[in-house]
Amino acid sequence: MSLTAAVVTAVAAFMAGFSGVALLARAKFVVEPLVAYGVPRVMWNPLGALKLAGAAGLVVGFWVPVIGTLAAVGLVLYFAGAVVTVVRARAYGHVPFPLVYMAPAVAALALA
Repeated sequence: MSLTAAVVTAVAAFMAGFSGVALLARAKFVVEPLVAYGVPRVMWNPLGALKLAGAAGLVVGFWVPVIGTLAAVGLVLYFAGAVVTVVRARAYGHVPFPLVYMAPAVAALALA
């Protein structure tokens, strides 16, 4: 793994991990949009856990590359789903937020 790939993967893992912890901690900046988008509260813990699993998978990928690649794919799909959720809620001004979190996962996948 190149230094560039390692840094991008670390950034992707940090961002996904931060997002997962923020959701599980019910940070206001995460929870308010989810309510506005109509995401059921029962889904919040599983969604946060998926983000943390993706972050952990990226870190494990430093030693087991296939796990890192699969984690990156999972995170890209997760954040693509987030974009769809935001668009379906017609909150078009919020579309950049999941894209910002998706970008390093896409880059990590491209560099894998």
